Amino acid sequence: MKTDTQFRIEGSWKEIKGKLKQKYASLTEDDLAYEEGQEEELLGRLQRKLGKTIDDIKEEINSL
Repeated sequence: MKTDTQFRIEGSWKEIKGKLKQKYASLTEDDLAYEEGQEEELLGRLQRKLGKTIDDIKEEINSL
């Protein structure tokens, strides 16, 4: 059974975005554009760009 990983952008998105850009040099500003309420759109872009599952991306962002 698949469980949904909770997704929270805690703290400053600018800090999280910076850490993701350091880890994944291929990410652009457009890939990391985030507006409140648009989490699923952001996750979809990151999934396509990084080739990871949505749950993996959520876990990674939550761990930053």
